[in-house]
Amino acid sequence: MSMTIDQLLNFARSKAASDVHLTVGAPTSIRINGDLKKFDGMSDDVVQKTILSMLTADQEKKLGEGIDIDFSFTAASGGRQRVNVYRQNGGKLAAAIRLLNEHIPSFKDISLPTAAIELTKEMKGLILVTGPTGSGKSTTLAAMVDQINVTRACHILTIEDPVEYIYEPKLATIHQREIGTDVRSFNDALRSGLRENPDVILVGEMRDFETIRLAITAAETGHLVLGTLHTTGAAQTVNRIIDVFPSEEQNQIRMQLSQNLRGVISQMLLPCANVERGRTAAFEILINIDACANNIRAEKTHLIEQVMASNVSMGMRTMNESLKRLARDGVITRETALTYSPDKEEFKKML
Repeated sequence: MSMTIDQLLNFARSKAASDVHLTVGAPTSIRINGDLKKFDGMSDDVVQKTILSMLTADQEKKLGEGIDIDFSFTAASGGRQRVNVYRQNGGKLAAAIRLLNEHIPSFKDISLPTAAIELTKEMKGLILVTGPTGSGKSTTLAAMVDQINVTRACHILTIEDPVEYIYEPKLATIHQREIGTDVRSFNDALRSGLRENPDVILVGEMRDFETIRLAITAAETGHLVLGTLHTTGAAQTVNRIIDVFPSEEQNQIRMQLSQNLRGVISQMLLPCANVERGRTAAFEILINIDACANNIRAEKTHLIEQVMASNVSMGMRTMNESLKRLARDGVITRETALTYSPDKEEFKKML
């Protein structure tokens, strides 16, 4: 079976897939509602040609030098994809393709809690959206940025690898910078970004010490910074940021975080009880009130969960609370809720 990249992507989209995996020497896989399904029929030669058809001559050259390639790819149909091309198993080509939504979802589309929406009204500070790969972090951030776009006459700067959602400027002025295309690295983009007079900065991924340091500095100097981390849970997110720094700087970072962190939205995608509905998001929400800031300063991040559990009226919620609500409303099954619960014993008591 021969299939162009456009035909393959159209086929995947018709199945409501989120990802496509192309591998020379293995069946093509498509991820639908979190599960990988294999499709045979594409010869190794066709898979190789399909992967290379997405690359520019310069990218192909880099791939030949052993460099993995990250880029965004627009299909003939107009759909956009995030692509990573790499070699494995003795140099065989492989590609991981994330199918991006053209349409920026509303808060209602993704059932984002009101407390998370309220965070977009902050004028400065740090807001973090966290969760494992493929948990919908980019989608949540896009909805939040678009909310600012329609409600505030400000300058929004996004730094992404690659650019995922294309924003149409509404009240805001928006500049989107892609790593590798418009700027060399997150650090370079953040450094120069502070001189580009932004009000809001979206950092697609806070993946290293220098990026995290610059993001905190930007939040401290009067910008609203939205970023993502691959952590699960609000307390773990705070610990992860502190642990990135050398021990002699950690007290200083605790102080800066306690003052500048506005909130943490932690999320995961779960299969719905009704299979036809696909997946739904469960959210943990931390708002950095005084009690939480005190715990961060005093190295008592293990008490953050307690603060969240006892301040539900302020819009906070733990992941277990979120799972309980989804199970109670029949959106997910109790079994699914228990499987994904970060504290199963506590969850059983809640039920």
